[in-house]
Amino acid sequence: MADAPARPERRNAFTRFLDTVEWLGNLLPHPVTLFAILALGIILLSGLFGWMGLAVEDPRPAGARGVADDGMIRAVSLLSADGFRRIWVSLTTNFTSFAPLGVVLVAMLGVGVAEKSGLLSAAVRAMVLSAPRHVVTVAIVFAGIVSNTASEVGYVVLIPLAGAIFYALGRHPLAGMAAAFAGVSGGYSANLLIGTIDPLLAGITTEAAQLIDPDYEVVATANWYFMVASTFLITAIGSLVTIFIVEPKLGKYDPSRADPTILDKRMMDDLTKSEKKGLFWAFLGVLFVLGLMALTLIPEWGILRNPETGDRFASPFFR
Repeated sequence: MADAPARPERRNAFTRFLDTVEWLGNLLPHPVTLFAILALGIILLSGLFGWMGLAVEDPRPAGARGVADDGMIRAVSLLSADGFRRIWVSLTTNFTSFAPLGVVLVAMLGVGVAEKSGLLSAAVRAMVLSAPRHVVTVAIVFAGIVSNTASEVGYVVLIPLAGAIFYALGRHPLAGMAAAFAGVSGGYSANLLIGTIDPLLAGITTEAAQLIDPDYEVVATANWYFMVASTFLITAIGSLVTIFIVEPKLGKYDPSRADPTILDKRMMDDLTKSEKKGLFWAFLGVLFVLGLMALTLIPEWGILRNPETGDRFASPFFR
């Protein structure tokens, strides 16, 4: 007797919506290609708006640096010979005059040392591998969010580690990698601490705000309360979506179809004695540095407080 034909899978409206989102996402080109398209689009739009003579009122006060005598901002065509020369001459200064560049470069020096020494990898593994089985999804999403303290380490370490952990637990590895990716990408600006992204965003916002008020300054802690609240909110949402939407959508995992040889089993190993010792001394080092920082900021005589107002936030400490 012939087997009965399999019934087609019933797809509800939400599943079809997710399939549409996935299809649209797959249509997007590579980020480098997107950047090139946007750059070309700016050049073409500048030519169009310049030809149209488009102009808007300058919101900056009269007499401020860069304000035209008539108080208008006019589109400048980059399709002309002058525009091409402007692009060519300004390539380097556009990069070096970017306000957050210096802060980010210095921060990345420290992140690079911490990553090369194995500190960041060991810290992320310790956080995830020590989590109980029933909260491993929550631990992975949370670790992905806080990993932006060390810039892009979450992409390099946590995503493959999450796949290996889910595989070891008999769960679908893609669900674990999706949970880690959601935490790292979806929670990139959230954290419990100030990370490398915060001075960058503060510098960009300061430059924008100073178009209106040349003396306005945005400090790196401007979004701190929002970041802390977002950390727990995104952890909850990412965990629930992984457990109740992503894993069921992937279906039952069949370990026989996997190739375990492609997994780096060293990622699943417990921390070595050297790694545990290194984390211990690194933790003591962090406490020592935080203590020195506190002495410059908390007491009334703190030398990195604002020398005129005594303010702790709009101070040399955060500059």
